[in-house]
Amino acid sequence: MSGKIIRVGLVGCGFYAQNHLNAWRDLKPNGALLSAVCDMDPAKAKAAGETFGVPWFTDVAAMLDAVPLDAVDIVTRQDTHRAIAEATIARGIATIVQKPFAPTWEDATAIVDAARKAGVWLAVHENFRYQAPLRAVRAVIDSGAIGEANWARVAFRTGFDVYATQPYFYEETRFAIADVGVHVLDVSRFLLGDVERISCETQQRNSKVKGEDTATMLLKHRSGAVSIVECTYEARRADDPFPETMMEIEGSRGSIIVTAKTQMKVTSNGQATTSDIGTPLLSWTSHPWHVSQEGALGACSHFLDCLQRGVPAETSGEDNLKTYALVDAAYVAAAEHRAVTPLRWK
Repeated sequence: MSGKIIRVGLVGCGFYAQNHLNAWRDLKPNGALLSAVCDMDPAKAKAAGETFGVPWFTDVAAMLDAVPLDAVDIVTRQDTHRAIAEATIARGIATIVQKPFAPTWEDATAIVDAARKAGVWLAVHENFRYQAPLRAVRAVIDSGAIGEANWARVAFRTGFDVYATQPYFYEETRFAIADVGVHVLDVSRFLLGDVERISCETQQRNSKVKGEDTATMLLKHRSGAVSIVECTYEARRADDPFPETMMEIEGSRGSIIVTAKTQMKVTSNGQATTSDIGTPLLSWTSHPWHVSQEGALGACSHFLDCLQRGVPAETSGEDNLKTYALVDAAYVAAAEHRAVTPLRWK
């Protein structure tokens, strides 16, 4: 085992949490030690505990009392995040919160305030930017191959039946932007920097859902760059790219185009090269979810490294508020039909 040992407890053992559980187990050689799991559903908690060979609990406080932990990974519904995070922060335990950070700006900032006052490490599991294809794109931008990136289109368009595994989506009044739009907005920030203002148009194309299932957003970045950010669960196409993010990025000397099946074409000074920027299947991943699942591993790996070195995560609580502010601003922009400046924390 390499690196300082970080004892991890995980709260929430549902559908997507399985990726976190497998990621922490895979990171054991790097110093991660999955030490306990918790879910209010006894069947889910017991199944996870037995599968991963750790104690299981149905009460967060009981888990925190019984098992010494260095970090807690919260993978529950967003309406529970604040209470659980404040409980772990109060005990001085490093805290990772699944996106969306919280139901409201007030809840999200309260979590960040609590961590800052307590001097506790806090991160948000915003995993799209940790996917291998996104890291490859960022590396090309950083290399200077396309010059200064000044325009982009970032799109997550699918008709994949996300409702089958997450039926509560039907009842969400803030749906597409809050669920997947937050990811692509964060990707745009990751690639082009922070945002000065945002405009947004929403649609409800599926009559069964209560919230928006489609959003088209226009961002003006502080650098002067412009990006178009799209998300929908109502695309109908033969070769559905789910769960991949398609993108075009233009710079002063070239461009990057990412198409389905993780293919990247880079044009630099008139010369074009194409490469596969995906990764092989892991023992616990499968198509079509692999890109997303691998992103969970990438995020957990980053968090482990940061905890071991005692440095903030790339998606720290404070940083993620900038993405969360874009989500809120997008809803305001759509409702009021105007460009909106996102809120700033402190």
